[in-house]
Amino acid sequence: MRADWRPVAGALIALAVWEAVPRAGLVSSTDLPPVSSVFRVLVREAGTGEYWSAIGDTVWAWLLGLLIAAAAAIGLGFALALVPAVRAFTTSSVEFLRPIPSVALIPLAVIVYGTGLGSTLLLVVYAAFWQIYVQVLAGVADVDPVADETARSFRFGRWGRIRHVTWPSALPYVLTGVRLGAAVALILAVTAELVIGAPGLGQQIAVARSGTEPALVYALVFTTGVLGVLVNVGVRTGERRLLCWHASVRREVPV
Repeated sequence: MRADWRPVAGALIALAVWEAVPRAGLVSSTDLPPVSSVFRVLVREAGTGEYWSAIGDTVWAWLLGLLIAAAAAIGLGFALALVPAVRAFTTSSVEFLRPIPSVALIPLAVIVYGTGLGSTLLLVVYAAFWQIYVQVLAGVADVDPVADETARSFRFGRWGRIRHVTWPSALPYVLTGVRLGAAVALILAVTAELVIGAPGLGQQIAVARSGTEPALVYALVFTTGVLGVLVNVGVRTGERRLLCWHASVRREVPV
């Protein structure tokens, strides 16, 4: 199968336009430095330990927050979805908490955890939790009743039905929630670092913004973009491998 060259060509065209616009004087190079200048700064920063330390702090906050959110959302989601009576009591609380924007919790995070990792984790976990939790509820609700009745007819116990019927049926939904939560978690990790000043790429962007080198700001923002692409590719790859048996993945056409 021939590789699709169009995404690469599109990226190269976008970079060429970025280089040409400030050099043609259409935009001030202070507001939009040429991409060649940004890449020179990026290469320079890549040779410093501070740059990689900031990336490590952001990735650690993102990963730890996502793991906590996934564990809590999957456990709580399954527990509530399988016990409708308990879910009925919690529905009003969930519908009240879910619409609250994570950024609205920034003052609370600072009061409770200061400017350290705890503040970032609070925002990341809160944002990613709801993405996964809603998908878990949808996945459990979408279990094929015929498959469930068949398992009952074969005298599967409650845990046996959860393991062999409910979990496989809900897994595509769970992984979709994890993929959505991963993207949101990265956004909140950088936002927390940028606003609160927690260690990471966001903090480096805030520091660079107050300096006299706009290309450094663009280089760090570019780094967050690359990080987002890597996160998406990694999560999508894991999703395809875990769901290689599922019809939705077997029919999937690469784009």
